[in-house]
Amino acid sequence: MPEIPHDGWPESTLALMWNPYGFISERCRRFGSDLFQARLMLRPTVCMTGPEAAALFYDEGRFTRTNVAPGWLQKTLFGRGGVQGLDAEAHRHRKQMFLSLMTPASVERFGTVTAAAFRASARRWASRDRVVLYDEANELLTRAVCEWAGVPLREPEVGRRTAELVAMFDRAAALGPGHLWSRLARRRAERWAAGLVEDVRAGRLDLPDGSAVRAVATHRNPTGELLDRRTAAVELLNVLRPTVAVSVFVTFAALALHQHPGCRERLRAGEPGYADLFAQEVRRFYPFFPAVMARVRHDFEWHGYRFPRGRRVLLDLYGTDHDPRTWDVPDEFRPERFRGWDGSPFNFIPQGGGDHRNHRCPGEWIAVEVLKVAAGFLAGEITYDVPDQDLRVEHRRLPALPRSRFMMTNVRAAGRAGYGPGVT
Repeated sequence: MPEIPHDGWPESTLALMWNPYGFISERCRRFGSDLFQARLMLRPTVCMTGPEAAALFYDEGRFTRTNVAPGWLQKTLFGRGGVQGLDAEAHRHRKQMFLSLMTPASVERFGTVTAAAFRASARRWASRDRVVLYDEANELLTRAVCEWAGVPLREPEVGRRTAELVAMFDRAAALGPGHLWSRLARRRAERWAAGLVEDVRAGRLDLPDGSAVRAVATHRNPTGELLDRRTAAVELLNVLRPTVAVSVFVTFAALALHQHPGCRERLRAGEPGYADLFAQEVRRFYPFFPAVMARVRHDFEWHGYRFPRGRRVLLDLYGTDHDPRTWDVPDEFRPERFRGWDGSPFNFIPQGGGDHRNHRCPGEWIAVEVLKVAAGFLAGEITYDVPDQDLRVEHRRLPALPRSRFMMTNVRAAGRAGYGPGVT
């Protein structure tokens, strides 16, 4: 039986931190293999990339997510007791709660709410000397998702709730004070979310059945019991937090429009279907989160390699989305490539792979809708200047972002007197 190739270092955590988006794929190319072993966070770990590896990774009979995420991620990004750490029937039952919120009508309504939030924000931007799009997108998506989910959000609360939701994903992997702030933000946000759940259960907050807050507050586990207060808070934040995190993709959409002006012209012209192609290519091309984690459920063999029970496994999301075996010239931004995409759930996995009833992110539909709205708005509803700034992408931070977070000046409504459509 062949041995899985080994990374040469006795401990590779620093190498992963130094290059989180390229760590797995670069070593796989070096080894001429879709997998290798490394010691990460003091534990032996199998790292994998590519569509075939993704198909293996999402085999629920071979892998489990229970107790896989490190404690520091549970205390920041995910929360304890949430759907990400469940398996089998418990996971499918909980996941159905999230999928019930993602009907076509509900996703379309979120797009409408988000478009209104962009337009309201643009009116404020017009009076400012400079706008940092990433910061603005975080706030407007907080407003939009709270309105859509049925979360009461008073104006004095907006800044605080935005900061807490952002800290849970933007600072989760930070060191030192940044990580501590992320943990504190989660504790505060969970108390707030738990209060909303209790208000619904006590009848103090009357919301329609289709709202996310009511869905979480009234959800029952397979034995018929309501979720405990803290778990319900975690799951409500699992609706809000990932939606606000789409601000990362919105920022990259603006970068793509700036660097590929032909895309702007096609969006502005209303070319049928092009907004979908553009949204998908933003998700494929730009970095979001680099990898996902699981643990081997029981001993098995794959292509002659032995996977021992309990072994931690990392699947390379970013590298799989740039795999040249699937994507022609993967390091070029080409929305048209999605006209011929085969729809595989394993070769395009920016937010996870497999079936949505499994561990694939149910918020993908929301992400695509937000990107279509954002692209249409930036390309056709406003004009702006892009001043000199550092637009290099910081691949060492999680999530990666342009260094300047994309600054805009001279923001105006498109077609307004004195401002032409070519000012970008």
